[in-house]
Amino acid sequence: MPGNLPLELDAFVGRSAELAGLARALGEARLVTVTGPGGIGKSRLAARAATRAVPRDGVWRVDLAAVRDPEFVEYAVVEALGLTDHTTRLPRETLLAQLADRRLLLALDGFEHLVDACAELTGELLRRLPGLRVLAVGRRALGVAGERRFPVAPLTEDEALELLRARAAQSGAVADDEQALRELCRRLEGIPLAIELAAGRLGVLAPHRLLERLDDRFRLLTGGGRDTPPRHRTLRTAIGWSHELCAPGERLLWSRLSVFAGPFDLEAVEYVCSGDGLHADDVLDVLTQLLAQSVVSREETPAGTRYRMLDTIRAYGAQWLAAAGDAPRMRRRHRDWYLGLATWCELDWFSARQSEVAARVDADLPNLRRALEHCLTEPEDAHLALYLSGALWFYWVGCGRLAEGRRWLERSVELPVEEPGHEQSRLKALWVLGYVAVLQGDRVPALAALAECREDAERLGSATAVAYAEHRTGCLALVCDDMPRAETLLRSALERYQEIGELNSNVLMGQVELAMTRAFQGDPAEAVRLCEDVRRVCEDHGERWTRAYALYVLGYAAWADGDLAEARTLLADALTAAYAFHDLLGSVLAVELLALVTAAEGDAAEAAVLQGAAARMWPSVGLPLFGSAHYGRAHERCEAMARARLGDERYEECVRAGERLDRETAVSRALERCPARSPELPGPPRGTVRHTGRTEPGTHKPAASPTRKGGETAG
Repeated sequence: MPGNLPLELDAFVGRSAELAGLARALGEARLVTVTGPGGIGKSRLAARAATRAVPRDGVWRVDLAAVRDPEFVEYAVVEALGLTDHTTRLPRETLLAQLADRRLLLALDGFEHLVDACAELTGELLRRLPGLRVLAVGRRALGVAGERRFPVAPLTEDEALELLRARAAQSGAVADDEQALRELCRRLEGIPLAIELAAGRLGVLAPHRLLERLDDRFRLLTGGGRDTPPRHRTLRTAIGWSHELCAPGERLLWSRLSVFAGPFDLEAVEYVCSGDGLHADDVLDVLTQLLAQSVVSREETPAGTRYRMLDTIRAYGAQWLAAAGDAPRMRRRHRDWYLGLATWCELDWFSARQSEVAARVDADLPNLRRALEHCLTEPEDAHLALYLSGALWFYWVGCGRLAEGRRWLERSVELPVEEPGHEQSRLKALWVLGYVAVLQGDRVPALAALAECREDAERLGSATAVAYAEHRTGCLALVCDDMPRAETLLRSALERYQEIGELNSNVLMGQVELAMTRAFQGDPAEAVRLCEDVRRVCEDHGERWTRAYALYVLGYAAWADGDLAEARTLLADALTAAYAFHDLLGSVLAVELLALVTAAEGDAAEAAVLQGAAARMWPSVGLPLFGSAHYGRAHERCEAMARARLGDERYEECVRAGERLDRETAVSRALERCPARSPELPGPPRGTVRHTGRTEPGTHKPAASPTRKGGETAG
């Protein structure tokens, strides 16, 4: 079944009656909100109940705990659903368009700090999407009409005891003093998080000793906070008690980890959290202790091992960090690490590690957003917002994040940069903004950003920025069907790149775009020469993203030359790579051309189905085939061939069948007749990227290291 819930959930203890009740509520109401205090087990119960739901299009969980800006709630939903949209549509419009005919369950987890934005979005989605059901999880209700509230109670004493023993066994502790264990469960009022924290201590303290420590903590708490609900006081007591039992280094790391948003990896922890009382060499050991005590959890992702803290525990650590006066410094170190990460990922994008880079940025996106938010809200960091949003160009453009990237870029270039010496970051942000707008089909803002970039670059004498502005203006002319102007601009930009020694994915894409102008002007031999050169350079460096576009042009030339088998092989390679990177433009262009190859092979019905599949994808890209006569010729020829063989009625029937295919099914179908994928092209990202700029433990330098003119960075 589609969806993004993990196939294997944590071991689930008790709550059989509540689980059955929640499942019934989900069957009876379109909006069910699971409520309760932090640590009561809302998320785990909701996830278990969601696995019993069987909507046609799956269950999709949106983790909102790491989202701080209400504006990005809709982006988080789009991201969790795996929707890709290259247009200028707002995320909500994307949701309404792409979910119109789908039946699914959307689980919004941890919305309480974003309740107004979530309530407004949920209300509109439910009104306009009849196939949608929502399972919300938070400390309060959304307050939306038709909402069914489902409060979660603590575990019964027997359930709490079962959970305590299960978690103790996982850590290798012996829990055989039933009387003391039951008393511990009663004192902790059956709150699962409190019980798991206690279980993490049974390896070093006997149950009766834990009770003594807990009694001391309760007595300390009786003097204040009487207006706080008792269950909240119990959880706060349990967390505080667990905190007191930590060694000084563990408490220090706990507080410092609170600067992270969502999952984080060991290298980030070693850089951000080490120093001033915690040596980098000791971080792993201390983190391991927090993991054993259930303060931190571990998870495996396509980018490798990640750690995270529950929001309740993170918030407690943040209070201690603020009380120590260390929060501003930690936020700066967090910012520096993710600036450095973006720098190295941009460098590694032009390499055989491209797939791993995409997976790495996917996994670290919540923290990159947090770093961008920090830069945008600190006046002295405005230049770093420009730098960071520009450095991530490869992710915005190559991995299906145009809408979000444009938002960050626009906010960054609007900021006044008071300090001199940061002009290059602004120039780069401008041409990246123009590039994103070109791909979204938003021509006027694209031209404005590129013109401003070129004018300022010429004034400042920045040959690199002039080349990029000229290149992207040529790209705009290409999709506007002005082939002579596009060719002139692209040739000039490529000459400028050669003069300054610039070589990266962007530069090679410029050569592919030049090849397109030659192909569209009747010179396929020159187009092939240019793209074979790009293919060779890409394969020398292990670059896959630009290579896919070169293969698209070569596939077009092979079709024109009558070599259908070669055309299919090339286009299959291109489609496989584009789909792996979530590059919707590259995917739909390859599907369009595969439809033409299929028609030329004699299967008009399948060609029409593929055209229908492409038609469903184009609204998420922009104007179909850019509204371009040149890009549209292959489509028109395919349609003419298919209609001639099938007749209008049968052709339209096949197109409608294709329009019903989701993107994954459409891509799989387009690849069905293709030869096996070449061995040098791996599948979607699975590995990890090591931070190659790292120094020896204990001697970390600030991770942010903007290059002056790195040969592999862009601009």
